[in-house]
Amino acid sequence: MRPSDWEQVRAIYLEGIATGNATFETGAPPWEAWDSSHLPFARLVARFSDRVAGWAALSPVSQRCVYGGVAEVSVYVSQAQRRAGIGRQLLSALISESERNGIWTLQAGMFPENGRSLALHQRLGFREVGRRERI
Repeated sequence: MRPSDWEQVRAIYLEGIATGNATFETGAPPWEAWDSSHLPFARLVARFSDRVAGWAALSPVSQRCVYGGVAEVSVYVSQAQRRAGIGRQLLSALISESERNGIWTLQAGMFPENGRSLALHQRLGFREVGRRERI
């Protein structure tokens, strides 16, 4: 992912926000805020006809050193490109990139209504370890 991809990445993120079941965020941050909150080595985009069709990135889960090898996964695919295998390609590549960079645990928080994301993560080896209530 390059800074020049940000407007397309942001548009896809806003599509996810609009669904109401992709994130608790209510708006997309400016590039600088997004950039500083994501790990520098794991920022991927999938392109289709020179357009960003989806993106994936990792965020640290904590600043405490004991969590240095733990990251949170984000995967977003454009509405126009869903169900084409892009999410699977992005998540597979993100897992490989995380392993190359010393990440030993990946976690993902999902709404139970987001069945496609749940199924994708399960197909690639993620498992449910808990549910948060009253958030």
